[in-house]
Amino acid sequence: MVDVNDRFLRKITIGQASTEEGHSRETQFDIAVASEIMAILALTTDLADMRERLGRMVVASSFKDEPITADDLGLGGALTVLMKDAILPNLLQTLEHTPVFVHAGPFANIAHGNSSIIADRVALKLVGEDGFVVTEAGFGADIGAEKFMDIKCRYSGLVPQCSVIVATVRALKMHGLTSLSLDLLSLDLSFFQFRSHNRFVFMFFSS
Repeated sequence: MVDVNDRFLRKITIGQASTEEGHSRETQFDIAVASEIMAILALTTDLADMRERLGRMVVASSFKDEPITADDLGLGGALTVLMKDAILPNLLQTLEHTPVFVHAGPFANIAHGNSSIIADRVALKLVGEDGFVVTEAGFGADIGAEKFMDIKCRYSGLVPQCSVIVATVRALKMHGLTSLSLDLLSLDLSFFQFRSHNRFVFMFFSS
């Protein structure tokens, strides 16, 4: 597991030294945002909750095809110790000097694709009752945003007061009904309207 964006590491061959006596094999590296631990970190509410989630993580299967968890191997506690500092959000600032928490970010195509619940809760506490917090809901209204509402909001108990969908003409053409002509762009708006309706329905029934 590395945090290096290098596609050449997705498949490598090891054991090529002469001392390995021909026992070479193919293996691979995964990047941090593609790991289940990253997804767990983002949904964690405190250290005890993270310990429980890491322990329930399925890491293998037995010869009887039964799931084997990290706790079955006695690894849950060790994983928690390794992650005890990672549970703390990172405070940065934007180009406009606005404070921002950067904390977790699992892929939305294989996980929920959202930043951490802890970062959202800390931010809400800091801004107070009269302030507001903007949080990014993954990438894509059909991936990260829906998982934000269906998974992250349900675990955290937080409900957004508004939703912003960033849409470009290029994105509408790629994800809509056609990508041939600007004259047919009105057909592509059906995709945008459908996703906007989903946001409205969720916030209306959750408020």
